[in-house]
Amino acid sequence: QVQLVESGGGLVQTGGSLRLSCAASGRTFSRYSMGWFRQAPGKEREFVAHITSGGGWTYYADSVKGRFTISRDNVKNTVYLQMNSLKPEDTAVYYCAGHQGYSRDYNAYDYWGQGTQVTVSS
Repeated sequence: QVQLVESGGGLVQTGGSLRLSCAASGRTFSRYSMGWFRQAPGKEREFVAHITSGGGWTYYADSVKGRFTISRDNVKNTVYLQMNSLKPEDTAVYYCAGHQGYSRDYNAYDYWGQGTQVTVSS
């Protein structure tokens, strides 16, 4: 079983940057592909980015491609989301999640963190 704790959210101005971290407990972290999702008020949870278990492949939503970078450190049991050139429409609660495979569907993920709020002011 994997437990996930996100951190790094906050308030930032348009064009600014934030780096989210997701720390995982458990010795099986390196077996899991990891994803970042976000959910804005009144909207469905949406896919942001995904990284395979070994870190060799990454996938992004079109809305964040070129601005966000997902990475992981399997020694530190942590996955990161570097967010640059932030826009007000990036405002949401961001969640990390674990899955033994690749999917953009949040229903496919087995483990979830509690979320961290990102607010981008205009």
